[in-house]
Amino acid sequence: MTDTSRPVIRLKPRADARRIRHGHPWVFADDLVLDRRARGLAPGTIAVLEDAERSPLGAVAVTPGSRIGARMLDADPAAEIDGAWIAARLSRALAHRARAYDAPFYRLVHAEADGLPGVVIDRFGAACVIQPNAAWADARIEAFADALAGMGMAHILLNASGRARTAEGLEGETRWLRGGLDAPVEVPMNGAIYLADLAGGQKTGLFYDQRPNHALVAGLARGASVLDVFAHVGGFGLAALAGGAASALAVDGSAPALALAEQGAGAMGASDRFATRRGDAFDVMAALATEEARFGIVVADPPAFAPAKPALTAGLRAYERVARLAAPLVAPGGYLTVCSCSHAAELSKFRAASIRGIGRGGRAAQLIHTGFAGPDHPVHPQLAESGYLKALTFRMLD
Repeated sequence: MTDTSRPVIRLKPRADARRIRHGHPWVFADDLVLDRRARGLAPGTIAVLEDAERSPLGAVAVTPGSRIGARMLDADPAAEIDGAWIAARLSRALAHRARAYDAPFYRLVHAEADGLPGVVIDRFGAACVIQPNAAWADARIEAFADALAGMGMAHILLNASGRARTAEGLEGETRWLRGGLDAPVEVPMNGAIYLADLAGGQKTGLFYDQRPNHALVAGLARGASVLDVFAHVGGFGLAALAGGAASALAVDGSAPALALAEQGAGAMGASDRFATRRGDAFDVMAALATEEARFGIVVADPPAFAPAKPALTAGLRAYERVARLAAPLVAPGGYLTVCSCSHAAELSKFRAASIRGIGRGGRAAQLIHTGFAGPDHPVHPQLAESGYLKALTFRMLD
């Protein structure tokens, strides 16, 4: 029986209801009957989704003006999306991370893959950063804060910014919901120490998704010189130092990020093996080639060049260019790791672009490893976008 206390939205007859029944968390606006009543619903309204025959499919959060017209929250159309419901989803997410990691530094919630559509939460010990990128969650931010505080987090930062919020009709803001920190947080990971600026850094302050790929590079780094391009706060470079690298050079366009990387190297007692170079990554790689610099390991972890399908062609050209410039900087027998966090650039296309770039850089290589995000970034089986990260490691044969 449909919950008559809630508005009802319905799939068009041509829409594939099986996709929703099989667990897909999104309903695109083109598949919904959006009459004047439905279009008048406030973003984030909880409604009952029905198929074209009026059979209920579950409780959804509706944003009529977004390309994603509805987000599936619960298969029970009468489920109360309240503080208790939020706390239960958070507890389920925490149970997995607490088993997978021996320290409380991880992505606590990975949006749809953890049953909390549009919500990202990264944990930094007793602090966390929450990004409510969907209207339903933004409207319930205090319930999230209460639940997180009940799980032992004393410092809770709201980071409400980014393109996803604009699509939901939400404004941007950053503020402490509970507590507050005025200094970067030290984050131990793979034997390295990172400094995360939660309030002033990029996104949540640190990228946990690369943890297993950091570990792979660290395992190859003993005695090697390492170049970490698009380094942010020193992700691959500091991990390599923890793995015994002889030296690491971090390249990034952000002076604050490089300053945090230097602080991390200092906290590890590795300042004498660490250096930074600020500038456009493409320009610096070209300059290093002119200087005839060579490294045992080169890593390039750029931002998303293809954040959506319209940018795919240009994005793949950019990934090819990264590999073309990076490959000549690798010493014979050394290693090149190239990464993509663009969900629109699927693995096969990204791999092909990288291989073309290596060839056009005049090098021959073998692909030795394909990496993805760690277990704190689960993949929703019906949502390819949740498995966005790819990391390819090549060994140079010449």
